[in-house]
Amino acid sequence: MVKGLLSLHSVQLNARIAPWAVASFAIALLFFAPVLALVFEASGDSGGLWQHLFNTVVPRYVANTLVLMAGVGLVSLLFGVTTAWIVTRYDFTFRDSLEWILLLPATVPAYLVAYTYTDFLEYAGPVQGLLRDMFGWQSARDYLFPEIRSMEGAILVMGAVLYPYVYMMGRAAFLLTPLSLFEVSRLASKSMFWRVGLPLARPAIAAGLALVLMETISDFGTVEYFAIETLTLGIFNVWLGMNNLAAASQIAVFSFLFIIVLLIFERAARARRRFVDTGRKSVSLVAEPVKGWKAAACMAVCCVPVVLGFVLPVGVLLTFILQGHSLDLNDTVISAAVNSCLLALSVAILVMSSATFMVFTSVYFGSLLLRRLTALASAGYAFPGTILAIGVISVGSYFDAWIGAVFQGFWGRGFSGWFTGGLGLVVFACVVRFQAVGYGAVTSGYERLSPNMMGASRSLGRGYVDTVRLVLLPLMRLSIIAGGMLVFVDVMKELPMTLLLRPFDFETLPTYVYQYAKDELLEEAALPALVIVLTGVVPVILMNATLRQFSPP
Repeated sequence: MVKGLLSLHSVQLNARIAPWAVASFAIALLFFAPVLALVFEASGDSGGLWQHLFNTVVPRYVANTLVLMAGVGLVSLLFGVTTAWIVTRYDFTFRDSLEWILLLPATVPAYLVAYTYTDFLEYAGPVQGLLRDMFGWQSARDYLFPEIRSMEGAILVMGAVLYPYVYMMGRAAFLLTPLSLFEVSRLASKSMFWRVGLPLARPAIAAGLALVLMETISDFGTVEYFAIETLTLGIFNVWLGMNNLAAASQIAVFSFLFIIVLLIFERAARARRRFVDTGRKSVSLVAEPVKGWKAAACMAVCCVPVVLGFVLPVGVLLTFILQGHSLDLNDTVISAAVNSCLLALSVAILVMSSATFMVFTSVYFGSLLLRRLTALASAGYAFPGTILAIGVISVGSYFDAWIGAVFQGFWGRGFSGWFTGGLGLVVFACVVRFQAVGYGAVTSGYERLSPNMMGASRSLGRGYVDTVRLVLLPLMRLSIIAGGMLVFVDVMKELPMTLLLRPFDFETLPTYVYQYAKDELLEEAALPALVIVLTGVVPVILMNATLRQFSPP
C-alpha cells in the first residue's frame, strides 16, 4: 500500500516537472486564452444593457436554444444510432455503398441546406406549385403546408446534416466491440443491441452527441435565416445591431455555461462504462445477411437521412447549375477551393496532433490537472465563430506586441502585425474552434483501451515517447484518423471566423459563396457551393475505408 502511494506521488511529481507535461500545460493554456480574453472583454461596462436584456429577451433566447438543442439531439440520435447499427449488424444489398453514403450529409453546411429547403418548399417553390396545379388551389388560404422557416424546420435541417457525428462514433464503437460480448447476449437470449451494443457504445455516442449539441449552440446561419432567436443570434444582434461589444461578450460568456454542462454530461456518460476483451485476438461482429422485406426496410431507414441531408440540397444546387443560373468555374473559384483545402488540412493536422499529445500526456503522467485543462482547451467550440474571433484577435495582438518588443530589444526597430495580419490568425482561430472535435475523438478511443497498458509499459522500462509510438498510436489510429476527417470537413464549411480574420487577398469557398448568399443570390453561387460539398466527399470515402479495416472479412 505504501509503495503504491509512493509510486503515485512519484508519477504526480514527474507530471509537474516533465518537459512533456509542461508543454502540454502550455498548449492547453494557449488554446484557452481566447476564452479568457472573452471573459475579460465581458467584464467591461455595457451601459446597463445586459441587465435590460436579461430581464426581457435572454429567457426567450435560452428557451429557444434549449428546445433547438433537444430537437436536434433527438433527430441526430435517431438517424445516427439506427443507421450505424443497421450497417454494422445486417448485410443487405447496397450496404457497402450506404456505409460511406451515410457520411455525406456532413459535407453540406447547415446554412446551405436551409437556403435550398426554403427555395424548394416555399410558396413559390416547386413543391407547393405542383400541389396547386394538381388540386386546383388558388392561394395559401386554400391549403395547409408546414412552414420551413420555423423551429421544427431548423431542427430537421440541422439534425439532417449533424447526425454523421453520432453515426461515425457509434459505428466505430460497434465495430470495436468484441464478438465474444455479443455471443454472451445471444446465449442468454437477450437483445444484442439493447443489452450489449448500445450500452458499450454509449461513451462514443455521447461524444458524438456532445459535438452535435455544441455545433447547434454555435450555429448562426440557419437560425438567422429562419428567424429563431437563440443565444447566438442574440449575440450578433447586440453586437452588430446595438454596437455593444461588452453586452455581446456577456451573452457569449453566459452561453459558455452550456458547454460546461455538455462537457460534464460527456464525462459522466463515460464514467465506469469501460470494457476490455481479454482474449488474444478481438473479433468484431459479423453482419447477418437479410433479404426480402427486411433488406428493403434496412435500405429505407438508411436512405431517409441521406435524402434529407444530402440528396435534396445537392439536387437543388444541381438544378440551378443545369438551368444556367450559376457562375462558371473560374480561376477565383479554383483558388478559393485550393485555399479551403489547404486551410482545412493544416488545421486538421494541428488539432489532432495537439489533442493527441495533450490526452496522452495527461494519462501517461496520471495528472488530473492536465486532464481538466485539456478538457477546458476544447471549450472554444461552444462560442460562435464571430465572438470567438474577438478573443483570438485579442490574444494575437498581445502576441504581436511581444514580438515587437523582442525586435525592438534585439534590433532596435519595431515590428507589428506579423500574427494578426496573416494566415496564422485564421489557422489559430480554427484550431481553437475545433479542438473539441479532436479531444472527443481521442478521448473516446482511449477510454476503450485497457487501464493496465500504461502500467505495463512503465514496468517494461518504456518511456513516454516509446509508449506513445509503440502502444497508444497503433491502437488508437482509428479514432485519430476519424477525428481528423471530421475536423477537415468542419473547416471546409467554416464561415464566420474566416470571413473576419482572413487577409484581404485570401478567399475561401464559404466566404466566396457568402458574398452571393447574403444577397439572396444562391442560384449564382450554386457551383462554388457544390464545390464545398464535393471537397468533403474524398475525406468521407477515406474515413469509411479506414473504418472498414476494422470490419470482419
